[in-house]
Amino acid sequence: MNDAAAADTHAIDEQALQPTTRLQRWRMVLGGPADASCGGVSGRLQEMDQALAALYEEDSKLASRRGGRGNSSPSVARWLGDIRKYFPSQVVQVMQRDAMERLNLRELLLQPEMLENVQPDVHLVADLISLGSVIPQNTKATARLVVRKVVDELMKKLEDPMRSAVAGALDRSQRNRRPRHAEIDWNRTIRANLRHWQPEYRTIVPETLIGYGRKARRPQREVILCIDQSGSMANSVVYSSIFGAVMASLPAVSTRLVVFDTAVVDLTDKLDDPVDVLFGVQLGGGTDINGAVGYCQGLIGEPRNSILVLISDLYEGGVESGLLRRAHELVEAGVQFITLLALSDEGAPAYDAELAAKLAALGVPSFACTPDAFPQLMAAAIRRDDVAAWAATQGFRTSK
Repeated sequence: MNDAAAADTHAIDEQALQPTTRLQRWRMVLGGPADASCGGVSGRLQEMDQALAALYEEDSKLASRRGGRGNSSPSVARWLGDIRKYFPSQVVQVMQRDAMERLNLRELLLQPEMLENVQPDVHLVADLISLGSVIPQNTKATARLVVRKVVDELMKKLEDPMRSAVAGALDRSQRNRRPRHAEIDWNRTIRANLRHWQPEYRTIVPETLIGYGRKARRPQREVILCIDQSGSMANSVVYSSIFGAVMASLPAVSTRLVVFDTAVVDLTDKLDDPVDVLFGVQLGGGTDINGAVGYCQGLIGEPRNSILVLISDLYEGGVESGLLRRAHELVEAGVQFITLLALSDEGAPAYDAELAAKLAALGVPSFACTPDAFPQLMAAAIRRDDVAAWAATQGFRTSK
């Protein structure tokens, strides 16, 4: 089965195909060349087939625009609308990514009418970031709206888990036995006093009060997110920016966000708006991890209350021996230093396994993490749990 057939199989709307025959199913899998043996398709199936053929067949109208730099194409705009009409959102995202790769449609993102018809997702945001410096002025506002839509959707999904996990870990790290009324942890207090249940009053007389730690007037933890902005880390940059913005809104956490390639840029002052962060990123270029970690090392005020999260595939273009020396110094000083090889849902990333193993030997666990698990990772770090052990319980493979 060729690539086009595989894509057809992935993309076919199963509900729409329920009334069709088995022969028609095979026709949809094999594409237009199978008309003679399987017969043609009509109606909705024909429209779906045309949308697929426009992308996956070599003589398609879309393919004719490969590498072109002409004006906007109404046929592409219609195609972008058609795939949203005939396929579920997950399939639309697959087809959009295939279009970028197969037909070099990145240039079409430079045209406002194209952006208005594309279904936003993390991958598209990464493409827009990478094109940020060349997007025409009349398109930037539209591009920003697309990025805003994706960021807002991700914030709805990720903000509450992140806020709850971090705030809960901070509160529960400082119990006190003489809490004020507002500081009482009622769930733990009730469990600790069940033996004092008074049946006639149907209540518990609490002899022991258990409270959350009193809120500190200054941040309890310093968190630095140090993000590799090379092109391969694009999705990780998107998620990191959102999580950084959420943590920056928590008074008990001092959060800094640093991005780097061969240069280091501190984007902490933009953390109130993840969209500003993303448009401050320049994806691509080389990598100097040693220089970036050195910059972050200079930001740390209280090592034993600090968490440094390096998000990188560890392909070092700088001085590896310097990076390892800095990692050793940070760990010895009490900093919780964690390396995430990716922060995305893309599966196992490509990374420098040898450097990851060297960092792990120094006490810097290295593994890839999904966005859904990141809040619990930060909670474990705040509680000073063994992060490598936590990663193992989540099924994340750590470097050794």
